[in-house]
Amino acid sequence: MTHVTSNAPTGTPNWLDLGVPDIERAKTFYGTLFGWQYQDTGPETGNYHQCMLRGEPVAGMMKNPDEHATEFWWGVYFAADDCDEVVQRATDAGAKVVAPAYDVMDLGRAAILKDPQGAQFGLWEGRTHIGSRFVNEPGSLVWNDLVTSDADAARQFYTAVFGYRLEAVPGDMDYTALRRPDGHYIGGVHGQPDTTSPSWISYFDVADADEAVRRVRAGGGTVDDEPRDSPYGRIAAVRDPFGVPFRVMKTAPNPN
Repeated sequence: MTHVTSNAPTGTPNWLDLGVPDIERAKTFYGTLFGWQYQDTGPETGNYHQCMLRGEPVAGMMKNPDEHATEFWWGVYFAADDCDEVVQRATDAGAKVVAPAYDVMDLGRAAILKDPQGAQFGLWEGRTHIGSRFVNEPGSLVWNDLVTSDADAARQFYTAVFGYRLEAVPGDMDYTALRRPDGHYIGGVHGQPDTTSPSWISYFDVADADEAVRRVRAGGGTVDDEPRDSPYGRIAAVRDPFGVPFRVMKTAPNPN
């Protein structure tokens, strides 16, 4: 368990949010799955809802403003000590700017980018809102994978932007773990040459992966991959009722 009380180092996943057609259905689904409660931040924010765990925010969701949208996803944000500076580094490395750096009231400063392969991600420079207040415990973010067709290019890009250290994972799969400069793991790059839509996939910690899968199905979601054991924990690939992909993971004990 990690209780976050200050801004995380640059390159740390520090927030994620979701836009879907039916916010009430989403609240019921994720509330049942993760035990979340919700705080509506009001009409001035488009009724953006903070997803609360033990009274503190761990994620956000809102009704998607595009009535014609057919694809939805969890958007992950990475901590930036200087949002504008990190945007510049990213564009120098080949990123496309989706939304230039902008202030979100007094909460912080954000930007939305796409890496050179097209995977979208955000930056968050926290002010009064530092991001997810709990991570690495049931009901909160624990890991993030970039699934991409060109893993070599992705590794070069994210190393240039965030200074990650790369750790190749042995085995047949093209997978590289990402560490911050201080050695802390933040996620990985999974190379899949046949991927046509590169994207970041978020993992949520759960107390029991098999029970989480049962709740996903009961709530109208679907299961892409049944729970399986890995060196990092017991993992399942699932989707919510709107087709949003994510992972649930009962984390293995970590000696670090």
